[in-house]
Amino acid sequence: MNQLPRISGKDLIEVLQRGGFEISRTRGSHYYLKKPGESGIVVVPVHGNHALPAGTLGLKLRQAGLSVEEFSKLVQG
Repeated sequence: MNQLPRISGKDLIEVLQRGGFEISRTRGSHYYLKKPGESGIVVVPVHGNHALPAGTLGLKLRQAGLSVEEFSKLVQG
């Protein structure tokens, strides 16, 4: 398994938006993203520029239905 990059919540939102997700709402420092036409949401905590813990990032990728390889491609561009 490839290692996950250190990424902040803000950066994760940008990456997920490149993957077709849209922000459906926010509540405090948490952003709720949804992919049109699919069920389920991904809740991303944004606490400044702090990097998300690896376990949290892994959970968010599972919620989004992304593999580490797909995620890495989205991060790169």
